Amino acid sequence: MTKIIAYHVRKDEQPFIEEWSKANHIEVKSVPFELHPETVKYVKGFDGLIFKQRSRLAEDGSIYRILKDLGIRQLSCRSAGVDTIDFAAAKANGIKITNVPSYSPHAVAELVLMQAMQLIRHYPEFSRRLNQNNYVVDGLRSRELSEYTIGIIGVGRIGSTVAKIFHALGATVLGNDLVKKPELEAAGVLKYVTKDEIYQQADIVTSHVYLNSQNVHLLDHQAFEQMKSSAFLINDSRGPVVNTQDLISALKRHQIAGAALDVVEGETKIFNLKFTGPTPIAHYNELKKLPNVILTPHIGFYTDIAVERMVKQALDDALLIIKGKQSPHEINF
Repeated sequence: MTKIIAYHVRKDEQPFIEEWSKANHIEVKSVPFELHPETVKYVKGFDGLIFKQRSRLAEDGSIYRILKDLGIRQLSCRSAGVDTIDFAAAKANGIKITNVPSYSPHAVAELVLMQAMQLIRHYPEFSRRLNQNNYVVDGLRSRELSEYTIGIIGVGRIGSTVAKIFHALGATVLGNDLVKKPELEAAGVLKYVTKDEIYQQADIVTSHVYLNSQNVHLLDHQAFEQMKSSAFLINDSRGPVVNTQDLISALKRHQIAGAALDVVEGETKIFNLKFTGPTPIAHYNELKKLPNVILTPHIGFYTDIAVERMVKQALDDALLIIKGKQSPHEINF
């Protein structure tokens, strides 16, 4: 009987794993820990595996050689991001990689809408005033969304959905991507411009790019220096896309008006964990103190539809490759 092991499984994922296992007559064993050199031994006896984590599988290529020796020919990632994988090492050991590129664009786009509305209606500042028994509204008057220009860096599945939502609500939308979707421009949903034009013109800049070497610290002091002092930043892509120290400096110096972050650099040390005192990430502790910052613990993907699709598609892809077939979600090296 074909057997698949699922790494780093949360309790809310388990019912979907059981549904898929029963429907496909495939044994799936769930384990709560991440896939690393010290845990790869549990793969023995299984035909394939799926995983989801935010830390790299290994800093060297040794884990891929071990997986090959254990008979594994695929790694199915239960997420869109694949920055945890060493593609060169995987290729060298004949391991195919799949991801879930479109688990639910609406899940992330709806979070962007929530963050944007909280920022422009000054929710963080009003919340602090209320906590101090201060009910004065002076100084925090908002503009309406139809007066805003939204700048989207990365107009893929998620970015396109974000564009459509804000366009429908009356905002002006600018976009930047290496690959353009002319149908969006033709429909009047957005206008494609350069990154610099987005930084200079947008009232809200929102990032939806993959994390790769070109996008590390894509948003840094040079970007913040071009932005309006009244502008907001939203990052729901990957933490390292934003230079955190540059962002903190820009916020403290009032170069920009505020930020909403669902992801941060070094987040694997804190998210899904509890602390009785400060977190072990100094810049996160600093962000928490700022009155114009909204923080969430990487919840963009966290909806019922998205989680189910992540689990079941990853299992589908693993089974296809185990059977010698090709997955439509296989990443081309």
